[in-house]
Amino acid sequence: MTVSNTSKRRQPSLAQLRAFSAVAEHLHFRDAAAAIGMSQPALSGAVAALEETLGVTLLERTTRKVLLSPAGERLAVRAKAVLEEVVALLEEAEAVRAPFTGALRLGVIPTVAPYLLPTVLRLVHDRYPDLDLQVHEEQTANLLEGLTTGRLDLLLLAVPLGVPGVVELPLFDEDFVLVTPLDHPLGGRSGIPREALRELNLLLLDEGHCLRDQALDICREAGRADAPVTTTAAGLSTLVQLVAGGLGVTLLPRTAVRVETTRSDRLLTGYFTEPAPTRRIALAMRTGAARRAEYQELAAALREALRPLPVRVLGGGDRPAPTGH
Repeated sequence: MTVSNTSKRRQPSLAQLRAFSAVAEHLHFRDAAAAIGMSQPALSGAVAALEETLGVTLLERTTRKVLLSPAGERLAVRAKAVLEEVVALLEEAEAVRAPFTGALRLGVIPTVAPYLLPTVLRLVHDRYPDLDLQVHEEQTANLLEGLTTGRLDLLLLAVPLGVPGVVELPLFDEDFVLVTPLDHPLGGRSGIPREALRELNLLLLDEGHCLRDQALDICREAGRADAPVTTTAAGLSTLVQLVAGGLGVTLLPRTAVRVETTRSDRLLTGYFTEPAPTRRIALAMRTGAARRAEYQELAAALREALRPLPVRVLGGGDRPAPTGH
């Protein structure tokens, strides 16, 4: 039996590869350590141990920043590929066990979480009691990063996403409504034309929220050229309170209306003429996800559970994310 020199070499550990990959991505030890939940000394030690194991210098350390060496540039690609394959291996092992068991890391956008999670959690509790559902509320860009890197398994968010390698499982469409102060001329009206948005002082969420982008798209479709940004808020609750204080008006998805507008008696809700501006909510998974059948079943169960809400539930069917909006 012949033993190759390669098999006699020391093998890098997954912890070492994970540490190096994080540093290669962030080019900053503190940020890299925080990203993977490791202390900075442990991270530095893991990278140094990997350099010793491989016999190459991966990083160029200066007093101000970290740079990848030429060897580091090449090996960072390999390290990332190895870690992705390990994630796939773990997913495959999970998939061969009984369905709807183990952990499911669900990412949810902030403009969906407070209004849909009660339905989602009740469904999982009643129908899938052995499923360990772990919820992460983040903005869309962070959720997509988490899905593509394997940090998250499934997303609940507004679509279309425009991200290759992601499959959308549409759940429902919902209308936007106009929330105004009591004394606003459009307050409580029905049949509001979209063109009315051209002249309104519209309050928006901060940058990074997909609902902000959707509101701006609706304004552009109504013929408004400028971006109506005078006051912004980090969340819908603050946004609605700004409206109640008379600073302007805002757009709310129908699922958020009951929760947000009942906190103040100084608000009115107006409804647009048909077809009203809408948004689509879906589950999103990686193309070729090992638990694809489970996610499809969950999507079908969610559609039924969501029927009592003021939404238009959609039929099933996987949809690859389009390459653009």
